Amino acid sequence: MKIIQISDVTLRKADAASLSFKERVEIARTLDRLGVDEIELPALRDGKADVLSNKTIASVASSARLSAAVGLTEESVERTWESVKDARGPMLHIMLPASSVQMEYLCHKKAPAILELARTLTARARYYTEHVAFSALDATRAEEDFLCQLAAAVLEAGAESVTLCDTAGIMTPDECAAFVRDIRKKVPALEKARLGVELHDGLKMAAACAAAAIDAGAEVVKASITPLDVPSIPDLSAYLSARGEEKGLRWNLRTTELSRAAGQLQWLMQTQRSGGSPFDSGVDDGGTNICLTAGDSIEEMVKVVLHLGYDLGEEDNARVYESFQRIAAKKHFVSARELDAIVASSAMQVPSTYRIINYVITCGNMTSAMANLTLEKDGEKRQGVCAGDGPVDAAFLAIEQIIGHHYELADYQIQTVTEGREAMGSALVKLRSNGKLYSGNGLSTDVIGASIRAYISALNKIIYEGN
Repeated sequence: MKIIQISDVTLRKADAASLSFKERVEIARTLDRLGVDEIELPALRDGKADVLSNKTIASVASSARLSAAVGLTEESVERTWESVKDARGPMLHIMLPASSVQMEYLCHKKAPAILELARTLTARARYYTEHVAFSALDATRAEEDFLCQLAAAVLEAGAESVTLCDTAGIMTPDECAAFVRDIRKKVPALEKARLGVELHDGLKMAAACAAAAIDAGAEVVKASITPLDVPSIPDLSAYLSARGEEKGLRWNLRTTELSRAAGQLQWLMQTQRSGGSPFDSGVDDGGTNICLTAGDSIEEMVKVVLHLGYDLGEEDNARVYESFQRIAAKKHFVSARELDAIVASSAMQVPSTYRIINYVITCGNMTSAMANLTLEKDGEKRQGVCAGDGPVDAAFLAIEQIIGHHYELADYQIQTVTEGREAMGSALVKLRSNGKLYSGNGLSTDVIGASIRAYISALNKIIYEGN
């Protein structure tokens, strides 16, 4: 049985710049769970942010190999390696044009210079890992002699796989099969390497061309779980499921999970293209995709805090930075959402003007949610009873009834911080008063209690400052 490997190019070919940090990680996690053999990552562009993205994806991919594209310099090879070296079997992916038109357009180089660059980059990548892949871009429009020289050169320099790319997407299935057979015949070293194809869908025949290439000896197919200009994984799976056994082909995809995974990621990508995010709460995130690391200075952290809407004093910034460093030392990164929670728990600690005495919340599918709260202020107990659209809304309305004022709820988040039946819930409430944000954090074994405590925490800060 010949094993056909699926290399997913969704993250490499999609507009990664418009994907949030969470979306990239979720795509990688889903692909890894699906059983693709390789997850391809784009070349580093945005410096620290892209490095952080690669490192995080490397930490969540437990079975798939990460194939990270390198740039056109030896320095880019080293930087890319540092970003994925902790992954399971990381691979460095060199991509260079093979056709005259693309050599001039993409690299401003002639064929001899491209050949030498391919050798240099492959040798440099091989210094870091035995897993080195090479893709010949626009291979179907290249001069055949040069393409064969290029493939032989990178294999000699240490590449373990060569991918032939029909970048223009103009081949028919018969032509594709003949092309693959011809290159295999003229480059003997391919017998000991993996030959792959990346077929663009210009003629809407990419999946048929991929099937023909497999029949002609290709072992790796570049595909995408989402609709992109390459064969889709569902289409390849349909072909392999229907004809694989009789052709002696085997693959590693978990086909029972394919439909759900494809639907989930297609929905995610469509939401992203429409300008939204399935991870959004519906509230302005204030920079959710910003991430900080332990190496960031207090000045960089303060810029993010200001971006989130907080105007803290020097002492509060120092307390937040101390807490931030403590958390960042244990993680790869601290997201803006997490920084929100740090500000809520570390900054603007004030005396408790209002204190929770007790609360009773009732709700059900046959009755409106009701909240009965008792707070204490200056030794006096004050009670509020309100109905609301859900238990949290009822509780917040009851608080407003007690204090006699309505504040704009700028953001509200809940999450669990421990596991099990008696898990602790953490809530973050952000109230806006006179244009300024005040955040409160609450912990409890129930999310309603955590939410009430978070609201009271933010409220006390507003009162303390006289707003």
